Amino acid sequence: MDFRTLPDAPALRLTNLTAPACLTGAAGDLVRTNLTIAGGHIVADRPDAVTVDMGGAMVFPAFVDMHTHLDKGHIWPRTPNPDGTFMGALNAVMGDAPGRWIADDLAQRMDFALRCAWAHGTAAIRTHLDSAAPQDAVTWPLFAEIRAAWAGRIALQAVSLSGCDMIDSDGPFAALADRVVAHQGVLGLFTYPMPDMPERLRTFFAVAAARGLDTDFHADETMDPTVNTLAQIAQAALDTGFQGRIVAGHTCSLSTMPESEALATLDLIARAGIDIVSLPMCNLYLQDRHAGRTPRHRGVTLVHEMKARGIAVSFASDNTRDPFYAYGDLDMIEVMREATRICHLDHAEPGWPAAFLTSPAATCGFAAPSLVPGAPADLVICKARGWSELFARPQSDRIVLRSGVQIDRTLPDYAELDPLMSKGAP
Repeated sequence: MDFRTLPDAPALRLTNLTAPACLTGAAGDLVRTNLTIAGGHIVADRPDAVTVDMGGAMVFPAFVDMHTHLDKGHIWPRTPNPDGTFMGALNAVMGDAPGRWIADDLAQRMDFALRCAWAHGTAAIRTHLDSAAPQDAVTWPLFAEIRAAWAGRIALQAVSLSGCDMIDSDGPFAALADRVVAHQGVLGLFTYPMPDMPERLRTFFAVAAARGLDTDFHADETMDPTVNTLAQIAQAALDTGFQGRIVAGHTCSLSTMPESEALATLDLIARAGIDIVSLPMCNLYLQDRHAGRTPRHRGVTLVHEMKARGIAVSFASDNTRDPFYAYGDLDMIEVMREATRICHLDHAEPGWPAAFLTSPAATCGFAAPSLVPGAPADLVICKARGWSELFARPQSDRIVLRSGVQIDRTLPDYAELDPLMSKGAP
């Protein structure tokens, strides 16, 4: 169906749609529903609406992708990961950024990624930005320009990304926090074991609290069962009484540490009010990779056990076509499909669709995606009548409506980026 060919009418009634029950207020898994659209919004049914039978097509609100790296995206052709490992990725990115991540390079790659997300049906994105000086002085002002250019299409939010060795209360890290405040951002941190980590984390939360900033961590992105900075983050949050939002991404080592320690850590983060975002595609790519050896672990965190404890769990894209993940296109239906397979979200209690929509929106403070009257008619409609049909195919023929109008879903051509992809020095 092409909505652009429908007759002009004051209202449009879409009948016989299939929707996740958790997005409609109903009980169960999937429900059949009708939606009426007028004036760019979902409205109560109207007698003058033109009716279209959707044949059971699945409908979702536009998606929220709450953990991405727009500044790294699409550098794979010029700087691939030499061995597919985490350290291979880290070293590759550190070699690519100096001298290359100038405003023009960043702007073209970030805009390319956003056009992909737009075509796939995403309405809100949080991106981490590498923020070690002097890169922060380039990337953050550019991000502000891009956010303004995309206003009304994709809501954008940025998180500073720096290592825990950078933490101080009145030096460069505090200056970075001031920059984050100036750009209405979120204070982020990549954690790894350090002897004085508890003290560093208390300082981190003090810096964030003094500026009214929310926080977002890259935590325990490793299969090492002895690494558990997540527990230290939770304890520091409790010790300091931090009142802002806290989210932790990855937390892969929970899947390899002793069960008793992992579950005790989950109880602690539930007490601390920490939300979790799982990045299953990137973690599956990087974790437990050894030359000549088949991986034994999937690298994903304990999402079912978290949900059982009332911990808010979300899923997101993470990296796209860079050394940390060679693939991806900021397509949340792909994320949903792969997360369902990797994390066994099927044959589980209903409600997991919220982890790609309402849960990340709540964690980030974005407008809540909704299918109820009053919500914007920002919809993704797929020619699938249930989960098996949805996940069996890539849904490349999906329909995306923004404010009730069908958008052009033509994806940008990778050739656009060719001038940026020389492997030598710029």
